[in-house]
Amino acid sequence: MSGPRLDIAIAGKRFDFLPEPLLERFELMIEPSSVVALVGPSGVGKSTLLRMVGGIDRLFLGTISVDGMPAAAAPPAGFVFQDARLLPWLTAIDNIRAVRPQTTEAEAIEMLGRVGLSGFEHYFPHELSGGMQRRVALARAFSVNPRLLLLDEPFVSLDRTLVREMEEVLFALIAASHPTVLLVTHLPEDAAMLADRAIVLSGRPARITADYRFDIPRGQRSREQREAIANQIAASVTAVETAAP
Repeated sequence: MSGPRLDIAIAGKRFDFLPEPLLERFELMIEPSSVVALVGPSGVGKSTLLRMVGGIDRLFLGTISVDGMPAAAAPPAGFVFQDARLLPWLTAIDNIRAVRPQTTEAEAIEMLGRVGLSGFEHYFPHELSGGMQRRVALARAFSVNPRLLLLDEPFVSLDRTLVREMEEVLFALIAASHPTVLLVTHLPEDAAMLADRAIVLSGRPARITADYRFDIPRGQRSREQREAIANQIAASVTAVETAAP
């Protein structure tokens, strides 16, 4: 299994409350089965871009294709939001099946096992810790589409110990399924840990101010190498913020 290629060519994306376009003449190609981090200041359009790729936001000029198919017509992406967004009246297993009813109970149990939640299938969200709820959300996303995963600040509000645990779970899932992954994050450390490529966005309309491709495969980087990558990305973000009027 491999993930799809993404081709993004946005002529214009506007919101009525913004005096300028959020995105304009914005082009980006994402290689199949690559993990790409989108980094930049809040409000630059990272999350909006993710929703457009996922076919949720269709109000823009231009085209976004998933393996040559318009994003809005492509199979739904696996989406992980900034919070778990679990339905509180459903158990972990039923939260997975609610978004994709054709998922069997056995498949949902197997997916929860892959994120380290064996034995918690029939727990309700309020019975799970914040980190465990995020694991359910990740299992749900993979059950929807193991080929295309869109992560919108999936580690926000978690302490770094839990973040590292979540990253290890995500590593294993990516290694097994080889999806195409778009990761929105404001933390260069997350990009340095998980991504093959990091794209720094800035300005309005947003533009690509840095595009880093990493030679050392994710999972094989030493702590020093990850720190060097994170510092490189952070320097680009800082330069953008310093140059802003």
